Formats: sequence, C-alpha cells, structure tokens
Amino acid sequence: MAYIIGDACISCGACESECPVECISAGDDQYVIDADSCIECGSCADVCPVEAPCAE
Repeated sequence: MAYIIGDACISCGACESECPVECISAGDDQYVIDADSCIECGSCADVCPVEAPCAE
C-alpha cells in the first residue's frame, strides 16, 4: 500500500526531496503523496523528523 502523510506533518519539506519518484508535493496545509505514483520505498518516512509519512 502507498504511503500517506498524516496530520503530524510540519511542512518542512524534508520528504519531498528524498522521494525517488517525485510523488510528494506541497498541499494546502501539509505535504501530500500521490498514491498512484508511490513505490512504497519508505524514503520519506526515513527522513521525516515527526514520523508523519506512514503506510496506508
């Protein structure tokens, strides 16, 4: 299952630059992951300081 970014997101952008398929973008209130493009590699979760990205 694709990763999602939870409410803990602080919009720091650390995850966006780490995504190898560039499926993370800035949303209105926090970053979002395009579930159709996510390859479930976990790179976003590895760099997040607040553990916002998680597997659905």
